Amino acid sequence: MRLALERDAVIVLRFVDTREGRRLNREFRGQDHATNVLTFDYMETPVRADIVICVPVVRAEARAQGKSFRDHLVHLVIHGALHAQGHDHVSPAQARKMEAHERRLLARLRVTDPYA
Repeated sequence: MRLALERDAVIVLRFVDTREGRRLNREFRGQDHATNVLTFDYMETPVRADIVICVPVVRAEARAQGKSFRDHLVHLVIHGALHAQGHDHVSPAQARKMEAHERRLLARLRVTDPYA
């Protein structure tokens, strides 16, 4: 995660099961299903955030997408860390910028381009 940090940060990385992932996604995003990663950015300086990874979802996605679990997990941790620092992908321009940044970081770790 340190590779993705652009400034001082306190980030808690949590790994959860499907039940907790679903509950958190429903409670905080209004979506009644478990998702791969949730980032809770508390908008503080230094950065303070929680990144929640739903391991069963990540495992299933990796298998379905023909990726290694490790590579997919590393991508999502970096993705969450960038969100914690204000990066987003709401607009197409933001998505291109964030994805390019992720690709550069992942290449340094020898992780295959997740968007290829």
